[in-house]
Amino acid sequence: MLWLLLLQVLASCLWLGHSEVVKSFETSCPQFFFREIPPNEALEPQKPAWICQRYKNQYYFATLYDRQMRIPVYSAYIYQPGPGKRPKTWLVEPQLMGPTYPKTMEKEWTLLNHYNVSLEKLSQSQAILHDYKNLTGLNRGHLNPNGHHDDYSSRIATFTLTNIVPQDEKLNGGAWNNYEQQTMIRRTQGCQTTYVIVGAVPGNNYIAKGRVNKPSHLWSAACCMVDNNYIKAWAVIAENDKNQVQLLTLGELEDTLTELYGRGQVSLFDSDCPRE
Repeated sequence: MLWLLLLQVLASCLWLGHSEVVKSFETSCPQFFFREIPPNEALEPQKPAWICQRYKNQYYFATLYDRQMRIPVYSAYIYQPGPGKRPKTWLVEPQLMGPTYPKTMEKEWTLLNHYNVSLEKLSQSQAILHDYKNLTGLNRGHLNPNGHHDDYSSRIATFTLTNIVPQDEKLNGGAWNNYEQQTMIRRTQGCQTTYVIVGAVPGNNYIAKGRVNKPSHLWSAACCMVDNNYIKAWAVIAENDKNQVQLLTLGELEDTLTELYGRGQVSLFDSDCPRE
């Protein structure tokens, strides 16, 4: 009995050490990637943070975050659309400040009032709500959109600023929205499970007095298993100042991102996903 008790204590200690900001997606929340293989290192920024996006003690998606640019590099999730209300509450990621802070995403107000965190300290680690105020021609663009989830908790989880970039408002409400809401429905016909990765390429412009990067491009790629013998994939990319979305093969997107990021050949999915 004593041995069993010791095992339980050890297990609980290990769980307490299992933080929201993790060392790798392969070991912490691989379920959001096809065959549990995340994109390769060619997308990694100089100051990366791997976030298993956790809300109310449940993981909902994975985000590679750029601490320096204060935008996500990409968010990866499983496509499960459904009807429901759009949340209004915006959240932040406490553990970007350090491992002693809460493991689940929280409201700014909660951190400031219950954890004695200053807004200055919070703003050093990530984008804050004030960064996105008084934008002209831009708005808060989700990488992982709330409409691709079928329950309220998973929708709320997408409303974290670590899943948001400054996006051209015409693109966000126009061609990009059409892709998210219409093209995805058509493309996923027959899919058993669809794995999606949506990313943003850092650009040369910033908002919030240089604090938050405005991406030059937004991109999305999907890979799904139709049956045991058939896998299909597709991709899109959009310039973040035009209301146009270009449909590509997975291979074409990877080659384009290889040029845009300039850090080596990009691989977004396991090699079984068709590139043609």
